Amino acid sequence: MEKLLLVEDDPTLIRMLTSFLTTENFQITSVTGQKAAAEAMEADRPDLALVDISLAEGNGFAVCANAKELGVPVIFLTASSDEFSVVTGLDMGADDYISKPFRPRELVSRIRSVLRRAGKRQSIITLGDLSVDTDKGTVTRDGKEVYLSALEYKLFLVFLNNRGQVLTRDKLLEEIWDSAGDYVGDNTLTVYIKRLREKIEQDSQNPVYIKTVRGLGYRLEG
Repeated sequence: MEKLLLVEDDPTLIRMLTSFLTTENFQITSVTGQKAAAEAMEADRPDLALVDISLAEGNGFAVCANAKELGVPVIFLTASSDEFSVVTGLDMGADDYISKPFRPRELVSRIRSVLRRAGKRQSIITLGDLSVDTDKGTVTRDGKEVYLSALEYKLFLVFLNNRGQVLTRDKLLEEIWDSAGDYVGDNTLTVYIKRLREKIEQDSQNPVYIKTVRGLGYRLEG
C-alpha cells in the first residue's frame, strides 16, 4: 500500500480526499502546513506528496523543494490557474499538478501515473490468468495477447481500479464517456461489457471476473 502525504489546509478537502484515497488502497497522512510537512517526510518517508501551493502556514513551493531533496514525487493541488504558479511549480521539480476543483478519479489516475514514472508502482497487474501491462496498454491471458479496442481497454481499467466494488451502469458510463469518440449509451455499454467478457473470460456465459450484481451493476472479482 503506497503512502501519500497530503499537505492541505482546507478541512473539507482533507476529509474528502482522505476518505476517497483510502478506498483506493492508499495510506494517507495529512498535515496543514510547511513545518509539519517537513517533519512528516523525515519521520515517515511517503511515496508521493500531494501539496497545495497556498497554505496558511508556509507555502507549497517550499514543501516541494524539501520533498525533492528527499526524492519524494510531488503533485501540486492548486486553485491558481495562472501560468506563473504552474510554471514555477514545474520548474521546481514538481512531477504534475491538478487545478481545483478536480475530479477524484482524475487525481487517482495522475497519482498512479507519477508513481509508475517514479518506479514506486508496478505497471503489471495480475488477475488470475490475466496480466495487464498499464505502461504498454496490453492484456494477456495465459501468456497470449488479448486484443481489446480502446474503449474495451478503458472499461477494463475502470473495473481494475475498482476491484471488488459494485459499479453501477451510470458510474461506468460516467467513467468511459470522455474516452469515447462516439456516443456511449446504456445499450452500447451492454454491448461493450459482453465483448469484454468474451475476450477475457474462459466462458463468457459463466464469467468469473466481471460479475453481474443483479439490480445494482457489476463487480470485478479477484
